[in-house]
Amino acid sequence: MTDYLSTGTLPEDYRDLALTVREFARTVVAPVSAEHDANHTFPYEVVQGMAEMGLFGLPFPEEYGGMGGDYFALCLALEELGKVDQSVAITLEAGVSLGAMPIHRFGTDKQREQWLPSLTSGRALAGFGLTEPDAGSDAGGTRTTAVLDGGDWLINGRKQFITNSGTDITALVTVTAVTGQTGGKKEISTILVPSGTPGFAVEPAYNKVGWNASDTHPLSFTDVRVPEANLLGERGRGYANFLRILDEGRIAIAALSVGAAQGCVDESVRYAKERLAFGQPIGRNQAIAFKIARMETRAHVARTAYYDAAALMLAGKPFKKQASIAKLVASEAAMDNARDATQIFGGNGFMNEYAVARHYRDSKILEIGEGTTEVQLMLIGRELGL
Repeated sequence: MTDYLSTGTLPEDYRDLALTVREFARTVVAPVSAEHDANHTFPYEVVQGMAEMGLFGLPFPEEYGGMGGDYFALCLALEELGKVDQSVAITLEAGVSLGAMPIHRFGTDKQREQWLPSLTSGRALAGFGLTEPDAGSDAGGTRTTAVLDGGDWLINGRKQFITNSGTDITALVTVTAVTGQTGGKKEISTILVPSGTPGFAVEPAYNKVGWNASDTHPLSFTDVRVPEANLLGERGRGYANFLRILDEGRIAIAALSVGAAQGCVDESVRYAKERLAFGQPIGRNQAIAFKIARMETRAHVARTAYYDAAALMLAGKPFKKQASIAKLVASEAAMDNARDATQIFGGNGFMNEYAVARHYRDSKILEIGEGTTEVQLMLIGRELGL
């Protein structure tokens, strides 16, 4: 099994964190992954374990219950979890990057004090309601509206594909909504909507191709009233602020993708040594060995890309282009490695009991969520001045 942590290139605290999460993934996550995937059930016991380890608080200050770490620490945890179970990894990624981080970045002191302690501890989850049937990458398509009425925001509209929005521990969802017009363009703001608010409905979960143990729902808002103080950040800056969140999130998704890509390598190496065909392990066949070598190369290059983007982010330097490159390269590596791993496993690769089969189903969404491959190419081109 390949092990990049043995190279000695990471500081000790990062390495120790990654090894701790790796052991958790092996002993706690892996044994229940197939069952939760098959039953489409949310892994509450795994989430509780991650909460007890402090993973939901990794990049947040201690004053709000966080671990006082940074975004790269989160990425290392996501990579280790992504090797074993992408549903668990995306639950953590969305809970931190899309749930708590917008409140940390743009919330008032009161909003931070109210929401962050429960979110950073993992006692609660939050979702971010951006995507709609006609709006995602196209912010101009946003149809959900919020108008001020007697000191309250009155919200009407629909959202779709919202992660962590319907669990038993979901505390709130932040939604983007049209709050007016500025210069002939829609003014888009973000508003905090607590779970259980009258008129806020979490509709039945999707029947997805993959990420079956991740919680994903459409949402509807019918005359939902929340206080005017629930505005998150400056009015009219909702979409612009979320673009910053997406830039950071793409590094996290890249890390998760690298985990998936590396998980396929590790499973394939093991299988190629054990599986006999024509009197010898299949790994002795050059066709198999070369295929796995390419898989390892993809994972290595993708890891280097997200390390680079994370380093720039932590240094306070522009990182938009590097985040898009990392997300593009890593998501494609995950999908390509899942396909090749399934081929190496042959008929067994088509059986859901095997991790590579789950990676094959799970990895496709990595090329779509938090900015499609096409959006990443567009952003990279813009950063090049094209």
